[in-house]
Amino acid sequence: MTDNVPETTTTTVTAAADNAEIVQKFLFAMAEEDFDTVESLAAPDLLWQNVGLPSLRGRARIMNLLRRGQGRMGFAVKFHRIAQEGSTVLTERTDALIFGPVRLRFWVCGTFEVHNGQIELWRDYFDFFDIMVKAPLRAALAALIPSKRVSF
Repeated sequence: MTDNVPETTTTTVTAAADNAEIVQKFLFAMAEEDFDTVESLAAPDLLWQNVGLPSLRGRARIMNLLRRGQGRMGFAVKFHRIAQEGSTVLTERTDALIFGPVRLRFWVCGTFEVHNGQIELWRDYFDFFDIMVKAPLRAALAALIPSKRVSF
C-alpha cells in the first residue's frame, strides 16, 4: 500500500520541518546577538510586521535596527508551540525585552513565511496591555521580590 504514496509527501513534510527549524534558529540567533546568522536567514525583501505598529521592509533596514540595539537591550524567547504547513510557520511563544536587570516578558503569536531557506514574512501579534502594563508590573515585582525573577 505504501508504494503508491508519492515521494513529494516526504519532501513536503521535511521542508516544513526545516522551515520550523529555520524560524527557531532565527529567533535564537537574535537572542544570542548573532546577527550574521539572523541576516543569513532573512530574505532581502523581508517584511517585519508587529501588528498595530508600522511595518518594516528590507533586510538591510531591519538588520540596521537590530544591530543598533546590540549591547543596549537584550532579547530572549521561549517557544511554547510551533506548527508548520508548507512555507508557513506559526509560533506561540513568550518573548522578553531585556534592559539591564529589567525583563519585560509578554506572549506573542507569530506567523513566518519561509522560502528557499530564508524568512520573507515575520508577523507578530501581541497584546499591548500585556506589554505596556502587565510586563512592567511583573518586572517591578521581580525587582522587589527575588523569588519572582525568572531565569529565561
